[in-house]
Amino acid sequence: MDTTSVPQKALETLLQDALSRDPVTARRTHLLKILLHERYLSREQLVVRLDGLLGKNCFGKGAWEDTFYRDMRIVKKALRAAGYRLKYSRKAGRPGYYIHQQPAISDELAEILAHSVAEVDPAQIRIWRDMLPAKRFRLGCSVTDAARQAVDTSQELLDQAQRLP
Repeated sequence: MDTTSVPQKALETLLQDALSRDPVTARRTHLLKILLHERYLSREQLVVRLDGLLGKNCFGKGAWEDTFYRDMRIVKKALRAAGYRLKYSRKAGRPGYYIHQQPAISDELAEILAHSVAEVDPAQIRIWRDMLPAKRFRLGCSVTDAARQAVDTSQELLDQAQRLP
């Protein structure tokens, strides 16, 4: 399909509409975005990320593995068309999908992490190190629980908004 004569904003608008209506397009687009920003994610990690973004069992309950691999074939094709090569590493310590000849994380994500690290107070790090492992674990779980609750709440609000006339 020749898209050179179609303005980029028009294509983006069509894609946004497709994302809201078509779960396959949404899955594949989110897979693409994740893989462009992060590296060395396994199939299971990608599925969990997408379940968090699109809802549990977004690949289906039955043959979800087949669905995942079909989606990945299209995502690889899209990446190839843009000049990237998606590969899978089986190295110990760094298994998972990655984009060949790209840094471990995208420049955008590296910048976000750098700003986050700059905001950490050395006193907070000392307190963290002095905590018992069980307390650190509970604190980590509470952060995860809060993030999940925020996702659930935002999903509920989106669902409510879509039901409005």
